[in-house]
Amino acid sequence: MSAGPRYSLGIDLGTTHCALAWVDLHASDRDHDSGDADHTTHGILSIPQVTAPGMVESRGLLPSFLYLPHPDELAAGDLSLPWGEEQGGSVGTMARQRGATTPIRLVSSAKSWLCHPGVDRRGAILPHDAPAEIARVSPLDASRRYLAHLRDAWDHAHPDAPFDQQAVTVTIPASFDPAARELTAEAARAAGYGAVTLLEEPQSALYSWLQTSQGAWRKAVKPGDVILVVDVGGGTSDFSLMAVLEREGNLELTRIAVGDHILLGGDNMDLALAHTVARKLAADGKTLDPWQMRALTHACRAAKEVLLSDLDAPTQPLVVPSRGSKLIGGSIRTELTRAEVSALILEGFFPQVPSSARPVQKPRIGLTQLGLPYAQDAAITRHLAAFLARQVGALADVDGLAARQPEDATFLHPTAVLFNGGVFRAGPLAQRTLDTLNAWLAEAGAPAARPLDGADLDLAVARGAAYYGHVRRGRGVRIRGGTAQAYYVAIESSMPAVPGFDAPMQALCVAPFGMEEGSDVALDAQPFGLVVGAPVQFRFLGSSVRRQDVAGTLLDLWSPDELHDIGDIQATLPAQGRTPGEVVAVTLHAGVTEAGTLELAAVPLGGTERWKVEFDMRGQSSAA
Repeated sequence: MSAGPRYSLGIDLGTTHCALAWVDLHASDRDHDSGDADHTTHGILSIPQVTAPGMVESRGLLPSFLYLPHPDELAAGDLSLPWGEEQGGSVGTMARQRGATTPIRLVSSAKSWLCHPGVDRRGAILPHDAPAEIARVSPLDASRRYLAHLRDAWDHAHPDAPFDQQAVTVTIPASFDPAARELTAEAARAAGYGAVTLLEEPQSALYSWLQTSQGAWRKAVKPGDVILVVDVGGGTSDFSLMAVLEREGNLELTRIAVGDHILLGGDNMDLALAHTVARKLAADGKTLDPWQMRALTHACRAAKEVLLSDLDAPTQPLVVPSRGSKLIGGSIRTELTRAEVSALILEGFFPQVPSSARPVQKPRIGLTQLGLPYAQDAAITRHLAAFLARQVGALADVDGLAARQPEDATFLHPTAVLFNGGVFRAGPLAQRTLDTLNAWLAEAGAPAARPLDGADLDLAVARGAAYYGHVRRGRGVRIRGGTAQAYYVAIESSMPAVPGFDAPMQALCVAPFGMEEGSDVALDAQPFGLVVGAPVQFRFLGSSVRRQDVAGTLLDLWSPDELHDIGDIQATLPAQGRTPGEVVAVTLHAGVTEAGTLELAAVPLGGTERWKVEFDMRGQSSAA
């Protein structure tokens, strides 16, 4: 029998659902040895979860919701699971259902909060608008709860194959910056996971497509193809581009571009539906307060999922609970129709726009409520147009593809599209997106893009992550990717003080686009000054369009579209016997960990010390 872990486990830590898939590595090794290299033995874990007080059912998806009940709300044993009592709240189906009627006790969208740099992601801030008497949790802890539930469910089902002895891959949005990646890895460690691998969701969806095809993918795509992955989930919209290349007679897949992190997805659609229903109620003289609007939004989420997936259900009832308001004497009952859902989501989120369309940026009001930085423009097709225009030059440095893109093209021309995310369970939404893209291509005189069929929209990410563990053992085809952006650290120029002017800033490339995880590079061509023993700020920047920069490239000027801030680290590096505030001449070393975390180390000239600044947003650094 093969040594090492028995299973490769793939975990989709989603905004609205989590899932766990597995591949039996030992069985797959036997299949490979017998000549069936494309076959895997795999499956989905059925996850026990509380569905009602005192009731446990197993389901393929674990809703990403945490309900924080009042101390007197539930009886002893109401939250019992096969492996013990849930502590401090309930995760899963009951949490989502109960939260629809008591939204101030419901934690949702923890994944979106986990990547929000404007809040303390380790602080107890969720539910973010709950009254003071309700205990809160951090985005990090909520994510830990979901991951721990999956671990316990696996151990309960497979006592002979403990979770901590398996190969585990957790998925993240492709647009997660290094800080959000590290926080995800930290949540996994806090949940009792050992070493984990992080995999971008669009790549995972494509891995799932490769696995499902059982080798037929080699006939579905050809060298020169550019695959656009459109992933619209509960909280985010992600776009990625993969190129199909031929090397030494074999097909190879390479990730060539990743879009921005766009907080636009099913959550926005739920809110839009809630406002549509609220307007209908207002026309009947029924006014909802903010608490009831939150409850209505959660109810619309559940109704939308049914209406978009069940063609035999033309309507879904909605019940808005009462809080004894003078305006509303009792619970309000209404309904949502499939026609309303289709019209609002199709025209509001997937309008047919020209390729020149761009997301609308409205002037911001000086004061705003604290919350998630949602996209201002709800039109996903406009965001897609902007992404393809931004990546028009992405093929220039790809061997064999540089000549495929016309010189006068105004946007990159994909040849195939893979849809992912629960939103696309509604076939008309995927078709509208494809029709809009093909209208752009037709206008540009380019061939139409074809859809890649066979994706499991709910489970593809988990399945692909599990399959990735199989691929890491040298089986199947691996998608080449590396870092989704080029990363830079700000360097303050040395110059005399000038009243009214800040010292110019340069940007040093420390990790070029596509730098492979687990690799490092020495930036020793030029020494820099490092301040030790005093508080300092490290400023990091990123770029998804500057592919020509190599490690050590020093930029004096750049346009706003080329580089963007991805976060700062406040740190005090140990003086190690030097005077606090002393400037030490150092050379830099940069690396990307297996988890995709950017590490920056400084080594003094002629010395042996080593200061390491890990981009983990802990607000501290360590000397190693």
